[in-house]
Amino acid sequence: MQYRKLGNSGLDISTVGIGTNNFGRRMDLNATQKVIHKAIDLGINFFDTSNTYGNQLSEEYIGKTITKDIRRNIIIATKFGMDMGGIPNNIGASRKHILEQVDDSLKRLNSDYIDLYQIHVPDPHTPILETLTTLNDLVRSGKVRYIGCSNFAGWQIAQAMETSRKESLEAFVSNQPEYSMLNRSIETEILPACENYKLGILPFFPLANGFLTGKYKRNQPPPSGTRLSESAESANTYFTSKNFDIIEKLEQLANDANHTVTELAISWLLSNNNVSSVISGATKTSQLEINAKAADWDLETDVLDEIEIILNSKG
Repeated sequence: MQYRKLGNSGLDISTVGIGTNNFGRRMDLNATQKVIHKAIDLGINFFDTSNTYGNQLSEEYIGKTITKDIRRNIIIATKFGMDMGGIPNNIGASRKHILEQVDDSLKRLNSDYIDLYQIHVPDPHTPILETLTTLNDLVRSGKVRYIGCSNFAGWQIAQAMETSRKESLEAFVSNQPEYSMLNRSIETEILPACENYKLGILPFFPLANGFLTGKYKRNQPPPSGTRLSESAESANTYFTSKNFDIIEKLEQLANDANHTVTELAISWLLSNNNVSSVISGATKTSQLEINAKAADWDLETDVLDEIEIILNSKG
């Protein structure tokens, strides 16, 4: 496993991280523990969760699995800001909501601190200064080590970073956007903003909801139990003739190099030095092993050029 600094911070995180939105949703405690322990064995130290994943069971399962003796070797990232119950002040990035949610997350995680605390989505109803001042207080108190954002637009990143600079507050060290070979929309404005402010990028959905694993085949229904078998709308988004042309060419490219297309998709993201860690979910230990291998595959320039041709082809 390789490690990179999280943005402009001094924190080392594994270049392949674990997304835990399946913990407590598609995985019980036993299955979760197997995946976490295997990840640690593979050198993965970065676990990304949220106070909403698995109806809060994701954080709870992590807290039951990562014991005090290994906690210092693990980097836990969690999030706040989503609707926690449909009543006033139970959503967003207000001081009240943050202070309540951080204590709830710490209790579920069975930890004295959170390594990376992220605002899950922008809150248009709360001044960014209120949010950043509160997060700054949490860092000063020791409950939080670093702060980051998720799903922020380029201008929102700039607004937050300039506010932190002007007010001498803790600044975001990372941004977590959707980013994959099939969704490169962040390259227009979000990626340049992250580069400018030296924010580490933590891509989620790096495998395009599993489409880039190669498990979905042209003119065949999605395998039972897979993510895209559960959502016809998502399946229709990915199951296009052009996308199948792309995945088939990528599979051939990966096979020629004795790798999987999953490894290729993750390694392609890691070829961008602004990417600190690729967050990929796993429900089985075998999936973890494939993801971990990608961290050690450095793509040559000619391979990157070939990938660019494939991704830009019109089918």
